[in-house]
Amino acid sequence: MDILITGAGSGLGRGTALGLARAGHHVIAGAEIWPQVRALRDTARREGLTVEAIKLDVTDETDRAAALRHRVDILVLNAGVQEAGAVVEIPMSRVRRSFEVNVFGHLHLVQGFAPQLVGRGAGKVVWVSSAVGVRTRPWVGVYAATKHAIEALAWAMKGELEPRGVRVATINPGPYRTGYNDTGVEAMDQWWDGSSALLDRPDLSDYLANQDDPQEMVDEMVRVIPAAHHPYRTTRPEGLRERLREFEAQVWDAGT
Repeated sequence: MDILITGAGSGLGRGTALGLARAGHHVIAGAEIWPQVRALRDTARREGLTVEAIKLDVTDETDRAAALRHRVDILVLNAGVQEAGAVVEIPMSRVRRSFEVNVFGHLHLVQGFAPQLVGRGAGKVVWVSSAVGVRTRPWVGVYAATKHAIEALAWAMKGELEPRGVRVATINPGPYRTGYNDTGVEAMDQWWDGSSALLDRPDLSDYLANQDDPQEMVDEMVRVIPAAHHPYRTTRPEGLRERLREFEAQVWDAGT
């Protein structure tokens, strides 16, 4: 099975790309920068894995065009950036960048690969969303907004493409210790100025200290992505599905 995954240069994407290859799939692993590409190739070579590592910055038109030359059975839209900060203060340049990577770059890819998938009447598109695609939290509102957009696009695509034989699903990880969330919080240091800030900066150290081991999420992604049958939305860690449902009920009942 030919599986293309974006954001395979680090974190859950890298672990999943290598895990899928170990399971016997032909993996086209898209990484944002060349050092990540070379690192993936070195790892695959050492382990004897079938990984075709390519440079794929999803915001780069040339990179996307090169990726579209590949045949894929499953397209996994995993690349992402996270920017913490209050919605009323985070620089608009950061907001735009978040949407360009998390949403627009992937939508370009989906539209590019859709003709071959629909033409064959088979295949799958997997959007890697997040727990905050359902449950929004203070200080990650912009990131959550991009994931909410992904949820809307994926659900609409499910109704549009599944009658043509192309399945659509989401994966919604909770907080895992890959460095991704830590980077998202630290990114505030680039622009936050306590002397002029409208809001006090939150202490997110407990959140970062209590992240889960990413291997369980990688293992679940490796299982679900190529599976013939699985739920539309895959969540981990255990219990997250129930917490997301509780959050949705809380929003309906909240006052102002």
